[in-house]
Amino acid sequence: MTATVPTSTATTQAAVQRTYAGPEAIRVETVERPAPGPGEVLVEVHAAGVDRGVWHLATGRPLIMRLMGFGLTRPRQPIAGSDVAGVVVEIGEGVTRFAAGDQVLGTATGSFAEHTIAKEDQLVRKPEAMSFAAAAVVPASGVTALKAVERAGIEPGGRVLVLGASGGVGSYAVQLAVAAGARVTGVASATKADLVRELGAAEVIDYRATDVTALATTYDAIIDTGGLTPLRRLRRILGTEGTLVIVGGEGGGSLTGGAGRQLRAAVLSMFSRQTLTGILAATAAEPLDALTARIVAGSLSPALTRTYPLAQAGAAVADLAAGRIAGKAAVLVQG
Repeated sequence: MTATVPTSTATTQAAVQRTYAGPEAIRVETVERPAPGPGEVLVEVHAAGVDRGVWHLATGRPLIMRLMGFGLTRPRQPIAGSDVAGVVVEIGEGVTRFAAGDQVLGTATGSFAEHTIAKEDQLVRKPEAMSFAAAAVVPASGVTALKAVERAGIEPGGRVLVLGASGGVGSYAVQLAVAAGARVTGVASATKADLVRELGAAEVIDYRATDVTALATTYDAIIDTGGLTPLRRLRRILGTEGTLVIVGGEGGGSLTGGAGRQLRAAVLSMFSRQTLTGILAATAAEPLDALTARIVAGSLSPALTRTYPLAQAGAAVADLAAGRIAGKAAVLVQG
């Protein structure tokens, strides 16, 4: 049985890309409005988060993604976007956690659209005090940062280095590490240093001016969200029994991208007292609830710095890929 809020049309506006290309190929089109299946809900999208995953799915790079089921010659899902915040308008069979009218955040299938489909277990209720735009930038980056900080085993008083501290994952990782009692050093460009300090970092290093791996300081944990720094250099500044957590896999070759570095780290870790590991976290209700609880309590804040209308969704993804966004950005769909 479904519960429906009537709408006036069976179509919806969506940011679509039907071939692998740069984000400039993303265009807003009128498409058929989707219907929820068992265990799914239809969400009226108010805002959608912009993250690196959107760029990877748009470009089809690294190529291994295509072999993993995202589409060999073209995107299997032509509507861009994953992170979402909005209002439930229809529920599918078996859905019990939500009803029409509930405000939610989480991940969905093609969130750069007026309507999108989400699985029930990938959504949580949006706190009333949180704007839709702020809620939309929590899921992918926030969950990944939470898992990275947990994997790092941070203890009060520990020294933690966050590479890419001004980025989506990095901005959450800095705050979560500080909340865990660590003294955090963030690595970012000088233009984004103020944001990193506002997030709680005790020190900010400009990577354009200073090679942090050449300094004498060592760290109990390193969370690397910032690219392809060679493992040997990171290990030099990692404590003897420290933990390196590599997040995602940016850069690298066309086939595997930066994922190869994670594989090498796992092998090296077997022969070292240092823990070298990588993560690719999946969004789910449990970590999302943990993050929203922290946000409501005031110990965590989405670093939302830019918003774009749906018509400029491609520009938002291009700006992110070019490093022109500090913290997080959102595509505003309603209002």
